Amino acid sequence: MDAARVVIVEDSEAIRLSVESALAEAGYTVLGRPDGDDLEQQLATFRPDLVVLDVMLPGRDGFALLELIRRHSAVGVVLLTARDAVDDRLRGFGGGADDYVVKPFVLAELVARVEAVLRRLGRVQPVIEVGDLVIDAEAGVVHRGGAPIELTATELRLLVFLARRRDRVVGKAQLLTAVWGYDDYAANLVEVHISALRRKLEEHGPRQLHTVRGRGYVLRDEPA
Repeated sequence: MDAARVVIVEDSEAIRLSVESALAEAGYTVLGRPDGDDLEQQLATFRPDLVVLDVMLPGRDGFALLELIRRHSAVGVVLLTARDAVDDRLRGFGGGADDYVVKPFVLAELVARVEAVLRRLGRVQPVIEVGDLVIDAEAGVVHRGGAPIELTATELRLLVFLARRRDRVVGKAQLLTAVWGYDDYAANLVEVHISALRRKLEEHGPRQLHTVRGRGYVLRDEPA
């Protein structure tokens, strides 16, 4: 399955760039726009699977753009806004939005909500296999060689993130942002959880979770 495509429409450059970076690091193909002037064109040419749509935009606001999207497409839509009144949320859901994230938000939560919508749309593979390691991300169940592996919630998020990027080196900063939602924790937080996860995986087979010195970690089924 090819990478899901996501358009981010957000007039704040700082927010837009941070969301673009987080979603790109999560493995999606992303396209950012400061307004919705060419959104109709992007629906036809970029063909996104999901749109992250700010409500308070210059020109046509997010509700008007949501109406435009629903006239042309059944793509997923996650509204992103500082407006958290119940009436606004009901208007968004009534207009066909799939989810509603209120600012300020944690990037990891937004990425998780995007993934949840894409999973419901069938654009995220729920079961991931890396050799004899089988991960049912939706059910939260992990087996290796047929044996169940008990993981904490954090270890499961970490494993799923690495498994969706199998054979690709992932840095500590990227893991901190994607799994914990922050980039200011000490690096040894990642090391502790990687060590615990690696130990549990190796109880049922040879090493799959490798350290790449100076770069990060990679999950693969081949020896280092």
